[in-house]
Amino acid sequence: MSKKANYSYIGIAFIILVFGIIFIPRIVDRISNGDISRQESRSDQQKENESKKSNLVFIPNNGENRKVPQFSFINQDGKTITNRDYEGKVYVVEFFFTTCPTICPRMNKNLIQIQKEFKDFEDFGVASFTINPEYDTPEVLKAYAQLYGVENPNWHLMTGDKEAIYKLSNEGFYIYAAANPDVEGGFEHSGNFALIDKNGFIRSRVVNGNPIIYYNGITSESEKIDEDGKLEEISALKEDIKKLLNE
Repeated sequence: MSKKANYSYIGIAFIILVFGIIFIPRIVDRISNGDISRQESRSDQQKENESKKSNLVFIPNNGENRKVPQFSFINQDGKTITNRDYEGKVYVVEFFFTTCPTICPRMNKNLIQIQKEFKDFEDFGVASFTINPEYDTPEVLKAYAQLYGVENPNWHLMTGDKEAIYKLSNEGFYIYAAANPDVEGGFEHSGNFALIDKNGFIRSRVVNGNPIIYYNGITSESEKIDEDGKLEEISALKEDIKKLLNE
């Protein structure tokens, strides 16, 4: 091999060496920076997801978070409604009956106010279960809904098997309901509302270190305080609905 050829190979080797010294570290830096960017992007996404979580707590029960049990009833339009129809929605649960002469009218007037507050949200709803299904047929519920001004398509007033409704109330939600011929109207029940998130879990705000679990549905915002000295919680419920809608 000639000296000229040797010089050529030496020149090529020198060029490759210079290329490696100058450009390979830069390529490595770019790859590293790209990895950092991706890691930062994932970190930012995680932070964003965390920021969407509200401070509303889950309600524990036997080591698990309390969730809405499965149910299937008929609504005011004669359609079968199940818990699956509320998946992906934030909603309020109540137990009532249409001939209730005491707390139900107040509760449903408060729900109408909440309906107005969230009229532009397709992922908000209400689940109203009658505790007098023998009288409260779909036709009766339809008339009641029209009387109060129920307009939200996700507000279902439901009727069905009495035992199933009472089991849902007393064992599913721990919201008391019972027939009692000795009280006005023939039935007694809690005036509380339950708040449910998009995944079907019961959620609540914490007051003085403890979850309130349910919201007083009887006292209106304008009343401020009831006859027993309990503060209204409708304003708090509205605030917490907004939090869950943003999760």
